[in-house]
Amino acid sequence: MAEAVSAEAAERADNADGFVRGLGLLDSTMIVAGSMIGSGIFIVSADIARQVGSPGWLLLVWFVTGLLTIMAALSYGELAAMMPKAGGQYIYLREAFSPLWGFLYGWTLFLVIQTGTIAAVAVGFARFLGVLVPSISPTNWIVPPVNLSTNYAVSLSTQQLVGILLIILLTLINTRGLKLGKLIQNVFTSAKTLSLIALILLGLIVGYNAEAIAANFGNLWTPQNVTPIKPDFAFVPTVAATSGAFGLFIAFCVAQVGSLFSADAWNNITFTAGEVKNPQRNIPLSLAIGTGLVITLYLLANVAYLVTLPLAAIQTAPDDRVATATLGVIFGTAGAAIMAVAIIISTFGCNNGLILAGARVYYAMARDGLFFRATGRLNEKHVPAVGLLLQCGWAALLVLPRTRTRDAAGASVLDPATGIEQYGNLYSNLLDYVVFSVLIFYVLTIAGLFVLRRTRPNAERPYRAVGYPIVPALYIVAATVIMFVLLVYKTQTTWPGLFIVLTGVPVYFLWRARAKAQRPTND
Repeated sequence: MAEAVSAEAAERADNADGFVRGLGLLDSTMIVAGSMIGSGIFIVSADIARQVGSPGWLLLVWFVTGLLTIMAALSYGELAAMMPKAGGQYIYLREAFSPLWGFLYGWTLFLVIQTGTIAAVAVGFARFLGVLVPSISPTNWIVPPVNLSTNYAVSLSTQQLVGILLIILLTLINTRGLKLGKLIQNVFTSAKTLSLIALILLGLIVGYNAEAIAANFGNLWTPQNVTPIKPDFAFVPTVAATSGAFGLFIAFCVAQVGSLFSADAWNNITFTAGEVKNPQRNIPLSLAIGTGLVITLYLLANVAYLVTLPLAAIQTAPDDRVATATLGVIFGTAGAAIMAVAIIISTFGCNNGLILAGARVYYAMARDGLFFRATGRLNEKHVPAVGLLLQCGWAALLVLPRTRTRDAAGASVLDPATGIEQYGNLYSNLLDYVVFSVLIFYVLTIAGLFVLRRTRPNAERPYRAVGYPIVPALYIVAATVIMFVLLVYKTQTTWPGLFIVLTGVPVYFLWRARAKAQRPTND
């Protein structure tokens, strides 16, 4: 009875703010799964295979990623059931530690984690649409690259334009209310889940290759043709998966970057807690069901790759498109087009979930006086439209910068066919920073579970974390080890992530001072 009364009180409180509880268990699970499945599962296994060098270790990387993701989701379920409010992880960090830690998460989410991911997924959408429409190309310039420095430039290609238009389209759709946003999420998540299942079945049944199976599963654990892991510090030795247990351990930890990023964004459902029906029950359940489903599909997809392709073909897949190479074996040249359609559907649905959820965090921050005040208001459709538009603008801007590709001597890399300078995308660097930053806040949030058990022992907990305290403690230890390895061996792409987090400290104190100065006027 007490739980029912509490749930009703929470719903009334949120409705007073204007949110509508329109997300059921199926909708919530679709947000979890849909936000996780993007383009990563179709691509990153190539890089992981080059780092760990064997079929067994490739599968184990994905298994450990799945284990870590599910462990974290089970822990988050308790926090979500305790505090079913819009803002999710921002609220948990604020309540467990202080408003500063909540703000640092929200700040990093806005600058890099959410918007950088939205930008990357949008360009991924455009990249695979370009397979079907060749005029959508990273070098078909509307505005040719303008070099800003020795390392950076800005440009607008047809590929970048399509990515920006996708972000704008999905943002506008989500400003029209939760009902339309969740409809798109449910349709596209169902479609891409079925597409991934089809890929798995085709690989396991139609693509069944006895020679590949014998080569891969007959030599499951011996690394070969590996990429050395070169540290950014001169005093730290270069290692590889073939250089003994230590080298294999380092390669395994570094390989987690790709798989963890591919499995990330599962926590986005917590951002929308103010719009979930019976959140104390449905959020923990959706986290468990959604992450369990996606991780199972990811593992089976990698088994399908290994049944169809020898490991060397996975390591050297053109443009790292392992799934395309798999379908190429089955359908020939038509495989690239079929896979492009599947990834277009996948990235469209993924970005819808990311865009829908992210603005709810900025809303919660603004309600605390720690973000632009306009983002703390809902429009007539009961959604934070200003937050959605602000997120849209920043994510679109992240599509425009380019990195100037350099060789080992520091000279510009030229296209051998045209002699024109080659450019990368800034968002690729941002995503390297994302994984390190995300792990910092996952560790802090799960540590907050221990803090709240101690500081609020009598708080209502409709759901308690499975395996507490062992499961959350294991996650903290494992994620911390991965972060330490990345800090030592991938310093250039981890310290900027830490720097982005720390830039939020002075901004927090400025915003807090501004909020205090305005408080008497508002009163």
